[in-house]
Amino acid sequence: MKLSKKPLALILGAMLLAGCNDSDTTNVKIATYNLSFDRNTFEDLVAEMQIEPEQQDVLVAGYLNGSLSGDTKTTAQKVIQIRNVAAVIQKQRPNVLMMAEFNNDGTGENKDALVGFQQNYLSVAQSIDGAGGEANLEPIQYPFFESYATNTGLVSGHDLDNDGSDGFQPGDSWGFGLYHGQYAFALMSQYEIDTANTRTFQEFKWKDLEGASNPVITICDGSETIPEGMQCGDPWYSAAEWDVVRLSSKNHVDAPIIIPTENGEEVVHLLMSHPTPPVFDPGKNKQMNADEVEFWHQYIQGGESLYDDAGKTGGLTAGANFVIMGDQNLDPVAGDGFTEVMAALHADPLVNQKVMNGELYPTSYGAAEYAVDELEDHPIPERMTSTFGLGVDYAMPSATLNVVDSGVYWAASFEEGRQLFNDPRVGEEGEGKDVSSDHRMVWITAQF
Repeated sequence: MKLSKKPLALILGAMLLAGCNDSDTTNVKIATYNLSFDRNTFEDLVAEMQIEPEQQDVLVAGYLNGSLSGDTKTTAQKVIQIRNVAAVIQKQRPNVLMMAEFNNDGTGENKDALVGFQQNYLSVAQSIDGAGGEANLEPIQYPFFESYATNTGLVSGHDLDNDGSDGFQPGDSWGFGLYHGQYAFALMSQYEIDTANTRTFQEFKWKDLEGASNPVITICDGSETIPEGMQCGDPWYSAAEWDVVRLSSKNHVDAPIIIPTENGEEVVHLLMSHPTPPVFDPGKNKQMNADEVEFWHQYIQGGESLYDDAGKTGGLTAGANFVIMGDQNLDPVAGDGFTEVMAALHADPLVNQKVMNGELYPTSYGAAEYAVDELEDHPIPERMTSTFGLGVDYAMPSATLNVVDSGVYWAASFEEGRQLFNDPRVGEEGEGKDVSSDHRMVWITAQF
């Protein structure tokens, strides 16, 4: 038999494309998933990802029979969490996956955790029945993957949290983080990632966003602590700080992927970010969250005032395919953030209205059931994507994409896979981050 000399990634890509084709069409499933892998150090995550499957089995068995204690028990529970997350991915089988809260070394250069996740978890059959279950899911391969630099834990040299001292993590970092690389995000893909044309906006200054202004203290009801020496209505940053502070709490990344079809190559721009939550301080975070979301709104409209880390100016080219991805920490109809900012993005005609305001809006039975069980009062509960009762995770496609399906993977009590989300044997609560994540995978399927 004559062996092919083509690179492995190209062979896998061709096989995957052949599997997606139906006559002259190609279906591509694009997903966002906040994995909640927010470990105490990047090295902790790397170590967990490098545990080989045989040792994982020993740890999981010991956890379930109650024979473990201390650090070994903690490691075993983390292994269960990672396996359940891998099972969610194997069950849903996205072709392209943006992963929030996948820690890195701060720069994105060290990919040991990503390699370990692929080799020891995604490439190994997991169980739809959760911890200790039969390995009944098919492994999945992602020949292309990238990790991106982040502002989290990157110390600014300024007193950004107004506590009277500067240079300390997490509050004086450009983005909140106990170390550089915490809460970073990564991309895994079965299609080539065009790294040469990827744009990052890690250093984009907040003041340069059209319409931005120095945030002020607006939450003055005593629910949040106002820094000593400041009062309601004061600007959060000094003039010198406002001149240099960065907008992105992690990064904003435009990563094009190249999809081969029967009619030639199609390019889709993956617009990835993970804005800060609009809570935990007396107003700054609320405005920062809104402006991090607004960045993408201006970007898809051409954004002449925007510039990337390489100095290239302008936003997305008119007519380009895109998917806005990530845990945006902002719901268009509920929660503490500026909901109107997200609602305006949903309503933009450049965004696919069948998905963001129509019959293909991603939903799940699990979310609706959770709202009843937990007395959540979200006005459209089936659209929730998190255990804190909001819809904040997105795979938001452009109007140029022919979207044929969408969803949120959140198994209800009567659906297969329930123990990937709720398992009383695991952790203190038997749900959320203890079992897999406090967020749910959101996906769309586009046809080319």
